[in-house]
Amino acid sequence: MVSQTPDLKRIALWFVIIVLGILVFLLIRPVFLSIVGGLLLAYIFFPAYKRLTSFIKNRSLAAFTIAILIVLIIIIPLWFLVPLMLQQVFNVFSSTQSFNVGGIVSSIFPTASAQFVAQMAVAIGGFIGKITTYALEYLNGIFLDIPILSLQLVIVAFVFYYGLKDHENLSKFVSDLSPFNKANEKIIVQQFQSVTDSVLYGQVIVGFVQGGLAGLGFLIFGVDNVLLLTTLAVFLSILPVLGPFLILIPVSIFFFASGQVSTGIAYIIYNLVIVTTVDNILRTYLVSRKTNISPAVILVAMIGGALIFGILGIFLGPLIVAYFIMFLKAYKDKSLHSLIIESE
Repeated sequence: MVSQTPDLKRIALWFVIIVLGILVFLLIRPVFLSIVGGLLLAYIFFPAYKRLTSFIKNRSLAAFTIAILIVLIIIIPLWFLVPLMLQQVFNVFSSTQSFNVGGIVSSIFPTASAQFVAQMAVAIGGFIGKITTYALEYLNGIFLDIPILSLQLVIVAFVFYYGLKDHENLSKFVSDLSPFNKANEKIIVQQFQSVTDSVLYGQVIVGFVQGGLAGLGFLIFGVDNVLLLTTLAVFLSILPVLGPFLILIPVSIFFFASGQVSTGIAYIIYNLVIVTTVDNILRTYLVSRKTNISPAVILVAMIGGALIFGILGIFLGPLIVAYFIMFLKAYKDKSLHSLIIESE
């Protein structure tokens, strides 16, 4: 009976640890994505923080300065742009009610039958109507959830601040908990950084730049509802394979269908020379010497991540899948065991 006491104590200890772990999970689950978002922002802007510390020696002040700037960069555009976005979505919704979709379909397929044109017009009109309705409901939901979003933003800001300020302690804490042996830990960290940089910089940052250039084209060539189309272009630019051309091609067709042939040609040249070229140069530069991930894998992971985690899943999905693939490769190369066992 006495010999069983240590085993009972060990079981009781693990029971307490598991219960506490479950309670902690329940506590942080509502704000988990905010915590991850803050850590991702801290990772992205850490180089800017390191550069700022060369001028501001106080790490707390440097981290606070970066955090305030990022919060202002997020809040100020949302404060002014969300009402404009609502207005433009409403404008698109109103215009679709009287939009001559059949005329455009006839101009694209001049030899098509009247039945085909009518069916296509109904399908396209219904699709546009559903998209605009969903966008209106989503943007209205943002206004209704302003108190919750404000709280989430505060959490993101605090995690971002302490992620920069206490990055050394955080790195040491993660390293101490790491199951990997110290000999291979640096190699693993470098692989994680390569994967993270490839996703965040190669897809997200380039996507924002490419979508922004597409938006500049909308502005230059006098396209209506620039803000709405630019937002869609940025979102599609982040997704691999698809790109902003799902927006650019219909705009080009609209120019030709409305008789603005010279404007349509100039618009196509702008997109081919500026949007495509800059995208290829930036993506090659930012992803060079980093882990190559199949665009198909990233696309599937982004869509799956968005369905599970929401907007943040666009970033989390590819990272989770890429890390998993990294361990699968280690298993295939029969080096997974050596990552954990200390070398003699």
